[in-house]
Amino acid sequence: MSLASSERAAICDELDRVGPDRPTLCEGWSTRHLLAHLLVRERQPWAAPGIVVPALAPFTERAMRGYDGAPWGDMVGELRAGPPLWSPFRIPKLDEVGNGIEFFVHHEDVRRGEPGWEPRPPDPVRDAKLWAAVVRMGSGLYRHSPVGIVLRRPSGDQHVVRTGAGLVTIVGEPAELVLHAFGRDAARVELEGDPAAVEAVAAAARGV
Repeated sequence: MSLASSERAAICDELDRVGPDRPTLCEGWSTRHLLAHLLVRERQPWAAPGIVVPALAPFTERAMRGYDGAPWGDMVGELRAGPPLWSPFRIPKLDEVGNGIEFFVHHEDVRRGEPGWEPRPPDPVRDAKLWAAVVRMGSGLYRHSPVGIVLRRPSGDQHVVRTGAGLVTIVGEPAELVLHAFGRDAARVELEGDPAAVEAVAAAARGV
């Protein structure tokens, strides 16, 4: 099973469990806002550019507001059903590339939105895909770092994602490294290096 398929099922199960009013790691978003974001992104591609283009954000926000008051079970069911025929994510390769990490990160946004969360148990297949993804995307996600960055798994595997004056090594399981790279502070990682360099990385913007 692809990462996109497994994480789609997992986030839908979690959304069914917690309901529409749970806080998430996305500042200012409840689970309803987060699910509306995912549905607009997948089912209304003409309204989705505002997710990444600030000037178009009001258009995307208006599309998201269209889900205000929609039955929660219907919304979860739409996401669980997968992309509609007109969605680019209908193509399996685009679904995996575009939705695998998206669903994983947002699933954790739901899981870790309140205190008391714990990481999910290790999964060798999932973790291999997450490691490959953070290696592939790391240079872009840490593009604002003023110092060099190495990502390292507890197993010893490591990858240089950015060079620069100074060096910080970020250590964690692949899931935690992905979440940190995408700007989530609710991630169990250790930053190793000169204190000034560590502080600079901690202060720098991360993510897309």
